[in-house]
Amino acid sequence: MSMIIISSLEELWAARATLKGPVGLVPTMGYLHAGHISLARRAKAECQSVIATIFVNPTQFGPNEDLSRYPRSLERDLQLLEAAGVDLVWTPTAQELYPPDFQTWVNVEQITQPLEGAMRPGHFRGVTTIVSKLFNATRPEKAYFGQKDAQQVAVISQMTRDMNHPIEIIVCPTMREDDGLAMSSRNSYLSAEERQAATVLYCALLTATRAFEGGETNAEKLRQVVREVISSEPRAQLQYVSCADYATLAELQTVDHKALLSLAVFIGKTRLIDNFVLG
Repeated sequence: MSMIIISSLEELWAARATLKGPVGLVPTMGYLHAGHISLARRAKAECQSVIATIFVNPTQFGPNEDLSRYPRSLERDLQLLEAAGVDLVWTPTAQELYPPDFQTWVNVEQITQPLEGAMRPGHFRGVTTIVSKLFNATRPEKAYFGQKDAQQVAVISQMTRDMNHPIEIIVCPTMREDDGLAMSSRNSYLSAEERQAATVLYCALLTATRAFEGGETNAEKLRQVVREVISSEPRAQLQYVSCADYATLAELQTVDHKALLSLAVFIGKTRLIDNFVLG
């Protein structure tokens, strides 16, 4: 059976009724890389049918962020998804998902406050609203997300529990380039020199993780290791570094249980994020 490609909600509902369960959902904003495809392959291995969505969600971009220049490559994306075994791709329009009279939002409270939430006000309201809409439209049994967006995973997991969505959230490992840089659609913004400089994120996280594995459990000392490595790269500007409880994202003093070491860094004008899980 060849992959079904649809854009309207009515077509989606009709096609969804024909899919055998369990159904896995892979939500994307397109411009796919090997990280996205790993999610699709995992979904295909675990589910009878796989739905992927491609939608650059305007409500999760701030007023000065990169919505208009966010990279897009629909034809290539569709080829990659078909090769990964995806059964159905939904490419909705902003007009359909956010009609002129739209006024309902999904807000997750505490866990959206720090880190990305503090730096990008309104970002997670856009994320949780669109993911809730995708869940309602596609009705999957499982949904697949990458560990690279660790806070997003935590927020969506919270929302899924709170809103009683009967969906299992599957978190898949961060996919990396050969030199450690986390795969991201935004890497395409980097010049050759900036691309080389961007490896400092992985280097900083790796150095701090090795310190932790060597016995350092003082969270502030681990944050300081990250700061020092980032400051060694002149093209890198650290926005934040965090060593927080994995579940609540509350900053830690001592790493004595599962923790998230994460950071956001500007390389030139491009903002990159990454994280490692400790313990």
